[in-house]
Amino acid sequence: MSVPAVYTASGGPRTARRRRLLALTAAFVLAVTALAASAEPASAAKKDDPPGQLVQVQLLAFNDYHGHLEANTPGMIDGAAAGGSEYLSAALDELRAGNKYSLTVAAGDLIGGSPAFSGLFHDEPSVESLNAMGLDVSSVGNHEFDEGVTELLRMQNGGCHPVDGCYFPSAPYPGADFQWLAANVVDEVGDTPLPPYWVKKIESVKVGFIGMTLEATDTLVAAAGIQGWDFLDEAETANALVPILKAQGVDVIIVLLHEGGSQTPPPGAIDACVGISGPVVAINDALDPEIDVMITGHTHLPYNCVLPDSDGQPRIVTSAYSYGRVVSEFNLVLDKRTNDVRRDLSTATNHLVDQALLTPDPAMTSIIAKWQPLYDAAGSTPVGTITADINRGGVGGSDRGVESPAGNLVADAQLWSTSASGAQIAFMNPGGVRSDLTYAQSQTPPEGDGVVTFGEAFTFQPFGNTLITFPMTGAQIVSVLEEQCQPAGSSRAFLHLGVSQGFTYDLSKTIVAGTCTSVTVSNVMLNGVTLNPAATYNVTVNNFLADGGDNFTTFATITAPRLDGGNDLLALVNYLGTFSPVAPPSIDRVNELP
Repeated sequence: MSVPAVYTASGGPRTARRRRLLALTAAFVLAVTALAASAEPASAAKKDDPPGQLVQVQLLAFNDYHGHLEANTPGMIDGAAAGGSEYLSAALDELRAGNKYSLTVAAGDLIGGSPAFSGLFHDEPSVESLNAMGLDVSSVGNHEFDEGVTELLRMQNGGCHPVDGCYFPSAPYPGADFQWLAANVVDEVGDTPLPPYWVKKIESVKVGFIGMTLEATDTLVAAAGIQGWDFLDEAETANALVPILKAQGVDVIIVLLHEGGSQTPPPGAIDACVGISGPVVAINDALDPEIDVMITGHTHLPYNCVLPDSDGQPRIVTSAYSYGRVVSEFNLVLDKRTNDVRRDLSTATNHLVDQALLTPDPAMTSIIAKWQPLYDAAGSTPVGTITADINRGGVGGSDRGVESPAGNLVADAQLWSTSASGAQIAFMNPGGVRSDLTYAQSQTPPEGDGVVTFGEAFTFQPFGNTLITFPMTGAQIVSVLEEQCQPAGSSRAFLHLGVSQGFTYDLSKTIVAGTCTSVTVSNVMLNGVTLNPAATYNVTVNNFLADGGDNFTTFATITAPRLDGGNDLLALVNYLGTFSPVAPPSIDRVNELP
């Protein structure tokens, strides 16, 4: 059973200007706590474990759900159809059976970047499904901020959408039953928009959860929705909260972190830890050893690791793939004498959510049925046709570091849509394309082979960005292309921009141990003519890139007038409608040199 909450905290770490004061305060609290602990007789720590002294607690964790309610959207793992709300919920119920104490937690990106079935309705279906699954607490992720802080607070607290209103007027959106945590998101006075941590008491032991998104969130979402909010260092934030939690008697501390890593070679087995690399490694090394477990996400990759903390003690670090395809199960052993975790006895296992081995949860089926008529009305309209699959890079879009037909298609559509504004070149960020366009019919009732519906187009490009056209020099364009090589410590070493037809260049890059160490861009041409570094060209990107998202900071430095090119999804829909049937764009616009 789930245990009731006994304490929920708000507030958070201070910004850089106030960190010294926080550090001094935290040190004082820690000193008081240490003095109190020292008063316990030394003999108490030497007793054998009496009966009933150890408490078994199950944690079930997942991440990057992204509103995948329907069973046909999450994809495959090693040939097995996995994930989706009906099967994720069934797996959670099956794993909970027989466990006296069980909590269900998540590591962010529960909403945003979602298929049309949820995304068309501002992810209210996603939250409704998570409520019914019995989710207890989650960190925020970068996609929780896709529509800004104000909309995130509506998702937490409920209420009708300010523009689209109530989808069910007799039953307005009630909000999330679970608590989102945002410890490292602060305003100018250090306040957090959502609580930084959450505490559960299990028998006599208090278990604290710190929830955070990645520090680079402000480079991954549109700037307009997060103005006035800073995203702080993950390890520094968590470490500052440790003495505060311990002063409240919390000795079991778990971090829910929307940042992660990858195995080598990726993705590896879902329950393995082979050559783990990425930001999660450095964060683990920097975390206070008082933090017992780290549950991570963001990279959409699975791993189940035991990494040493800074004291050399084992710390479990996991990630559960994405879209509800894997559940991480923790069997934590709590010691009521010390009120802490027995790490030597605690374990974790990543379980595949195999659709073939599970019976769909009827509660999830009912939620899907509730929203189906609204989706059918909004999403089933054909908008165009394609001649073959138009895919992202890698298997299921797993590689954002290569040129892809999907990215180039979006760039082509955006160039065409803004050509009346004088656009000559368009670029598309790979993370903005969220699915493949498949030739085979995929809907019920079937829409026909090659037909692209509005819902499929929305799932393909769901963020509702605005196209922006502005002048750039040839030198600035080359600078942008060099910024595809991401800064050290980024979740992905290289982000390959989609480029519009007629724009070509040669690319050479070096990636060592998951870090891009060098990049060279040469032979840049527009319609067969060499790009002039001093000449001016009109470039179209979405507002996310225009604001410097994904570390493409050169775009944000452009001060020349910016022309509004309208909605990016509408540009794609109109392009498909005008040029159907559309063939997959070529992927020879960028010549990668050895």
